[in-house]
Amino acid sequence: MSDASEEIAATAARLVVEEGLSFGLAKLRALKALGLPGRTALPDNDRVEAQVWDYLALFCADTQPDELRALREHALLWMRRLTDFRPHLTGAVWRGWATRLTDIDLALFCEDAKSAEIALINQNQRYEVGSVRGMHGDDVDVLSLHSWCPGLEEDIGVHLRIYDLDDLRGALQPDAQGRAPRGDLPALERLLASPT
Repeated sequence: MSDASEEIAATAARLVVEEGLSFGLAKLRALKALGLPGRTALPDNDRVEAQVWDYLALFCADTQPDELRALREHALLWMRRLTDFRPHLTGAVWRGWATRLTDIDLALFCEDAKSAEIALINQNQRYEVGSVRGMHGDDVDVLSLHSWCPGLEEDIGVHLRIYDLDDLRGALQPDAQGRAPRGDLPALERLLASPT
């Protein structure tokens, strides 16, 4: 990996941790902050994630584990509220490098896409509807809301990506490093029960 790519990854990692940016946006901001040409090759997400772990170990070792636990406990609450839609935790909270600036990302697998919205309405939840890139590269609907997280004593973002029930079949395929990209309710409960 080139020195420029490594520097972009390190700067992007700092932005991910300190500002809660997504990897893609953090890499673009890092490129600009470093004054590098727009055509400079960007590091892959695995490299940025490795730098995030390094940054957390150096600067956040005393706070990040408690923040992660609070986010996972709050994700568990939402997964229990939405159990009818086969919720799976994904993103930084699942992977373990989330901080208090990180939103919770849940994948819902629904027989009827509108049923999740109806469930939120029945729970008197206010949400916004948007669209994001899904796990297969297609755009999927996302329901975004703010939720009070007692463990952090602040509002955090919760994003519910809406998938068809058929998409559940490929949802747990491990990545190139053999890691599960998301976990269901029992998997999250096991993480929270684990001493590490």
